[in-house]
Amino acid sequence: MLMTDTEGNITTEVRDQILLMGINRPAKLNGFTPEMMRQLVDAYTELDSNPDLRVGVLFAHGPHFTAGLDLPKWANKMKAGDRGRGENKIDPTALSSRCSKPVISAVQGITFTLGIELMLAGDIVIAADDCRFSQLEPLRGIYATGGATIRFVQRGGWGNAMYHLLTSDEFDADEAYRIGLVQEIVPAGQQLDRAIEIAEIICQGAPLAVQATKASSTLYALEGEKACIAAMAGQQAELASTDDAAEGVASFIERRPAVFKGR
Repeated sequence: MLMTDTEGNITTEVRDQILLMGINRPAKLNGFTPEMMRQLVDAYTELDSNPDLRVGVLFAHGPHFTAGLDLPKWANKMKAGDRGRGENKIDPTALSSRCSKPVISAVQGITFTLGIELMLAGDIVIAADDCRFSQLEPLRGIYATGGATIRFVQRGGWGNAMYHLLTSDEFDADEAYRIGLVQEIVPAGQQLDRAIEIAEIICQGAPLAVQATKASSTLYALEGEKACIAAMAGQQAELASTDDAAEGVASFIERRPAVFKGR
């Protein structure tokens, strides 16, 4: 449901096995309020915990993704060290907790500060060709604490990360693609459709296997190659015992598309 109140909101829509999560405060360039963050946390938590949902798509209503935090509304929380994520819930910036299911971000127009951090906390980014990116935090007397100092380095390398994080420059979709922050660039207006298309492709895979793939790569990113390798045999043994693994073998033998149930 769309809302026009000054605090904004996060719209949600279930489309088959996909959860669409829409940032909705276009009159304020989708600037994030604490209430919007609370709702986004709830949406990510629902995606993570609901077995009927397999992939999330994060997008924004209006011509821009987000200009970032609405700082006046966050000032007191920042002074108190309150990031507005709640307890025992999924953090959309994947710092205190991570969503176990894939999240695809469809971004357009102004994608500043928190916008970059949200898309990098996900797994795949589809960018409209009118995107404008910037990490402006140093110009506001703060620094990026939503994951940019980590994932900018992971995706783009040290030099590219420092270039954009320290200069607070504005860069376009081509530069974001060049340094690995986005995976595809599409004409403006097509980014959400393309993100949904990719989500539908991912949904064709066995959901437990998809989640295990993400978990394995996450383990590598957090703890390194040795830990990732050490976990592989046990994870694969668990998957091999599932009904979906049996279905995968049966569909191969019978030369038909597999129908996975997530168990």
